[in-house]
Amino acid sequence: MALDSETRGIIDKVLAENKVVLFMKGTPAQPQCGFSATTISTLNMLIPDFMTVNVLDYPEIREGIKEYANWPTIPQLYVDGELLGGCDIVQDMMKNGELADALDVEVPSVDTPSIKISDEGVAAMKSAVASHPDARLHLQIAADWTHQISMDPNSDGAVRAQVGEIELHMDPWTAARADGLNMILDEDLTGTRFVFDNPNAPPPVNQMTVHVLKKKMDDGEDLVLIDVRGEDERENGKIDGSHAWNDDCMQMVEGLPKDAEIIIHCHLGGRSQALADALRRRGYTNLHNVTGGIKAWSEDIDPTLVVG
Repeated sequence: MALDSETRGIIDKVLAENKVVLFMKGTPAQPQCGFSATTISTLNMLIPDFMTVNVLDYPEIREGIKEYANWPTIPQLYVDGELLGGCDIVQDMMKNGELADALDVEVPSVDTPSIKISDEGVAAMKSAVASHPDARLHLQIAADWTHQISMDPNSDGAVRAQVGEIELHMDPWTAARADGLNMILDEDLTGTRFVFDNPNAPPPVNQMTVHVLKKKMDDGEDLVLIDVRGEDERENGKIDGSHAWNDDCMQMVEGLPKDAEIIIHCHLGGRSQALADALRRRGYTNLHNVTGGIKAWSEDIDPTLVVG
C-alpha cells in the first residue's frame, strides 16, 4: 500500500506535536508483539510519558509508516521527528548511552543502593535462582515508579546490589531510584506478590473534598485549579478561577515548581485522577484530585450551578 498524502499528513502532524513517538503493535499496557513490548519497557526506564500509535488500529498507518522513513518493520521510534530505529537499535542505543542523549535524559552516576528484602522474599528469590541457574535477578524501577523483578541472563553494565544471599542487577536509572527500597513478599487471596515500599517515589495523589476546596477559596489562597473537562462542558458551568486544560495551561504547569500545589477536577473525578497520575509520573509531588468533581461542587457548594 503506497503512502498517500492524507496518511503522510497524519504522520507529520503526530510527529510535529510530540517529542517522542513510538509506532507499535498494541498499546503500552497490552503490546501485541515481543519487539513492541521490549521497546516500551526500555522507554519506560528513561521517561514517564510519550506518544504511542497502535498501528493495528490504523491499517493505512501500519503500511504507510514503513514507506514514510523507508523502514520495513514495526516498532519504529521517532524523537523530534527523526526516526531512531526499531527494537534492536533502541536496545543498542540504551546500552551505549545514545538513547539517553536523544531523549535529553542524564545517565545518573550512582553508588550501590541500600535495599532491604523480607525473609519470605529472600526465600522466594533463592528458589527462583535455583530454578534458573543461568539467569540473574533483575530489578527495574521505571520512570513512572512502577517496580518489577525478573530473571534475565544478561548482566552487561548492571549495577549490582548484594542483599544478604541475594544479588540484584539493575540499570543506573533503577539504582538511582532504589536507595532505601524495602521489598516485602505479600500473600492474599489473589496470590503472592512483592510490595515495594520506595521512599524516593513521589507521594500518591491526594483526594480533596469540595468543602476543603471551598475553604481554600474563601481564605483567599492563590490556587492552581485545573478543569480537565471539554469546552462544551465548561460552557454549561464552571468553578470561578479554574483553568481549562489546554496548551496554555500545560505550559503554565511546566513552569511551576515540582512541589507546587495543583488541584484538578472534572465532572465526577475520573479524568482528573488520570491527569493527576500523569503529572505524578512527571515528578509533581503536591497533587489533589477533587472528589466527586464539579457535580459534587454543584450539589454541596453551589446549587445554582447546573452541570448535568
